[in-house]
Amino acid sequence: MSLLYNIGIHLTHFGLECVSPFNSKIRKGNIGRSNTFDILKNKLTKNDKTLWFHCASLGEYEQGLPVFKALRQHYANHKIVLSFFSPSGYEIRKHTPIADVVVYLPLDTKKNAKLFLDIVNPELTVFVKYDIW
Repeated sequence: MSLLYNIGIHLTHFGLECVSPFNSKIRKGNIGRSNTFDILKNKLTKNDKTLWFHCASLGEYEQGLPVFKALRQHYANHKIVLSFFSPSGYEIRKHTPIADVVVYLPLDTKKNAKLFLDIVNPELTVFVKYDIW
């Protein structure tokens, strides 16, 4: 099953690359994801204590914001990494004061996941799974 999933991720990546010249939202996401690791490496050090918040898009961010604020106060000495999958969340909240670093979540490959976690090394991770409309 993991082989099929991995093939699906790579086909999705290929499809997004093919469509991006014709869709500005997809293009922003592709460019943003290609910069994720450089941003993380420039803004985090091995000595940083981190929390990682992930929101698929803007709705999840807004829903999780009260929790993020409470954790920011409780973990005042930690850097907060906020990741988005969608440009709708990233573009609107890329300068949010709640986070020290805001990035796109890279595509879900084993290599990307390992590199992301090696750089961020979060002590706590919060995934906001659903938003309510």
